[in-house]
Amino acid sequence: MAQSQTAFQLLLDIDQRCRSLAAGLPLQETRQQGWSGIGFRMGERLYVAPMGEVGEILHEPRFAALPGVKPWIKGVANLRGRLLPIMDLCAFFGQELSALRKQRRVLVIDHHDVFAGLLVDEVLGVQHFNERSLMPDTPGNCDPAVAPFVQGQFLREQAWLVFSPEKLVQSPGFMDVAL
Repeated sequence: MAQSQTAFQLLLDIDQRCRSLAAGLPLQETRQQGWSGIGFRMGERLYVAPMGEVGEILHEPRFAALPGVKPWIKGVANLRGRLLPIMDLCAFFGQELSALRKQRRVLVIDHHDVFAGLLVDEVLGVQHFNERSLMPDTPGNCDPAVAPFVQGQFLREQAWLVFSPEKLVQSPGFMDVAL
């Protein structure tokens, strides 16, 4: 150390030497945008609904049958003091609901003025995908009746179709429940 160097200059010298000898930081990978949704099964197909479009998931509740409604309307259940219409989503699309009652679940939709429960064969939990892997089209993978409510697909072992419950509850066919 030179006698004429101040303590501050010595610290600056040490700092410069450390910086010149330090290994560079690894390049930070660009963070992938994640997309999450509620996975469910309807028949043999796998679907995923955007997280913000499903308010709650229930076991199949007891419900009272309603007269004068289409066959895909299972009935109405009491959910914490609110009447929840239970709709068989498989039957709405002309499919058979699974016989395994223990696996069935209800996706509760609360969109604007529509409060409804969509009965599905099975809920497969929260599914996470890379947003960039969303394929906007669904060539031949989709039942024509379901296609208007599908907004693309993710591929992981098999196709997960992105199903929009909000689009469904806005459709005139879904709202027309009377016989």
